[in-house]
Amino acid sequence: MPHIVCHYSLDQSMPPLSEILLELHRAAAATGIVKAEDLKIRAQAFDNYLVAGEAKSFFHVSFYMIVGRTPQQKEALSVAIRKTLVELLLHTYSISIDVRDMDAVAYKKHLKF
Repeated sequence: MPHIVCHYSLDQSMPPLSEILLELHRAAAATGIVKAEDLKIRAQAFDNYLVAGEAKSFFHVSFYMIVGRTPQQKEALSVAIRKTLVELLLHTYSISIDVRDMDAVAYKKHLKF
């Protein structure tokens, strides 16, 4: 169920996106807070953006989970994701992570088997 949504500046030099997404998957699963088989990860590049009023590179992660994790668990996820990105994105000006709770009643999904 957890969703990792990445937004990033298109013009930055960085490893292949597939490598970044795989490392995010590994980092999140390694915390033990989420299950690897439940993670969904996607990314969207932006070619028009400003960071502090300038065209500086960025990589932002929004991490959505059903409500129920403790503040300490959310912080652990955020720290693990940030550490992974800092190691991968050596030339990125701004790296940020936001962990969000999703309403368990309102969230619905359908899987095709």
